[in-house]
Amino acid sequence: MLYLFGFERIGVAVGDLYFVDPDPGEHQEGAEHGVRLEIRRLAPGELKGSIYSARPIVVDQLIWRVDLLESVDGTPGSFDRTHHHPGSSGWEPDRRVFDEDLSAEPLKWLGERLADLDGVLRQSGVDPAEVGADDAASLRETAPEIVDTVRRLLDRVRAGELGTAPAGGPAGSVRSSWL
Repeated sequence: MLYLFGFERIGVAVGDLYFVDPDPGEHQEGAEHGVRLEIRRLAPGELKGSIYSARPIVVDQLIWRVDLLESVDGTPGSFDRTHHHPGSSGWEPDRRVFDEDLSAEPLKWLGERLADLDGVLRQSGVDPAEVGADDAASLRETAPEIVDTVRRLLDRVRAGELGTAPAGGPAGSVRSSWL
């Protein structure tokens, strides 16, 4: 499942995720699942036809990522693999950062970060002047809706409807997600 919230120059992508790290760190072994949220650069594409044609939308490079993940074999609601990536280098996220506040109250933490786009951008090494003039205000206004979407997706992951292993997938490295 993939949700996209688009603003002027940034977008927020939210989707379910099933992931097996091929080279896990200590205490990160085994499958994990949950919800991934990314702030991405967003751009309108050129029209491909008449003035009435659908416009391509480019959901471009990663700025910031939050992974609300749990061990598949763990306790639902534990958020034992929950982390964020404060920045990125091109398409690659920076290292995982585990934050006690994020794991303790992930939806509250997420809502606070979404309401502070300038702070997230600065932490990510992106000049807030690179985004649209109204992006921060629009994201702040939409943050409760985005957090509610994340909550609903987490419920569906825990119900076994989303964030599941791909059928017949390989035994090693596996990733099933739009994001």
